[in-house]
Amino acid sequence: MSKKTSDAQNSDTTVKQTRERLLEKAEMLFAQKGFHAIGVRDITSAARCNMASVNYHFSNKMNLYLEVFRSRWIPRERLMYEAFETKVDSMTDPTPEQIIQALAKAYLEGPLTDEEFGRHRQLIVRELNNPTEAFELVADQTLRPLFKKLYGLLENVAGDNLNDANLSFDIMSIFGIILYFNYSRPMISRVTGKPYDADFKARLIEHVVRFSLYGMSSRSMCAPAS
Repeated sequence: MSKKTSDAQNSDTTVKQTRERLLEKAEMLFAQKGFHAIGVRDITSAARCNMASVNYHFSNKMNLYLEVFRSRWIPRERLMYEAFETKVDSMTDPTPEQIIQALAKAYLEGPLTDEEFGRHRQLIVRELNNPTEAFELVADQTLRPLFKKLYGLLENVAGDNLNDANLSFDIMSIFGIILYFNYSRPMISRVTGKPYDADFKARLIEHVVRFSLYGMSSRSMCAPAS
């Protein structure tokens, strides 16, 4: 290998390392304080690089923020979605109970480490409270595919009196409950006095399934006669 080739490879490695440091520190800071409270200088200082590096790799702060979601948040969310999809796709004619249980397990037990989930939760909670362009990215690449998957599964087992609007509201209610229990972990632990451990998650999953099935059946029974 020539010295010129070696120098070029070292340069490429350095550039990639700088980009990864920027993403790592940007994710950490955005999760801690939100997009609007963090400046480019905060990120470059934490990443130990100059401000021009953000321009070079991402053009501006918003593009860096969007890349944090594209390359980090969305892949983690897809891991949970894929855990759910793999489970239900392995079943023959899954029941509503099995579908809801698979969804709750994928998101409440999930494939993420505690550290990964902490950043994941902080980022999306801040984005929900103060939406940016990243919100549409999240909706388009994670929420809509999940909704479509759930709709197709539950549509196959829905009763005759369950119309499109009812089913859509059921899905949003079920996923809303799961998201609440998932993203409110610190508060739930404080209120209940219980550690958010494996046993507690198992009890939550049972509750989500029971509560969701009761809500669906109650709504069906209370549906007005045609």
